[in-house]
Amino acid sequence: MATYSELMAQAQALMAQAEQARKDELASVLADIRAKMKQYGITVADLGGTTSSKKAGKSKSAAPAKYRGPNGELWAGGPGRKPEWVRAVLAAGKSVEDYRI
Repeated sequence: MATYSELMAQAQALMAQAEQARKDELASVLADIRAKMKQYGITVADLGGTTSSKKAGKSKSAAPAKYRGPNGELWAGGPGRKPEWVRAVLAAGKSVEDYRI
């Protein structure tokens, strides 16, 4: 039976292979999408995207992040609804201060 360390090494090797396969396929997938967009006259705006230089996945808040969640999520800690990861941390009886950057 394989040890934990051996299994983790195998898992990391498989993840590296999967990432390389994704990168290898990405160029052809993007080319296909661009061709279909051109064929049908579809714009980025039609897809609900923006053409600004703002990076995807960036926080809507202008405030700098004060907390980083267990999976790398960022939160400024401002007013409004708390993110799901913050609610989960609080529900587990932990302090959000443990996640302060």
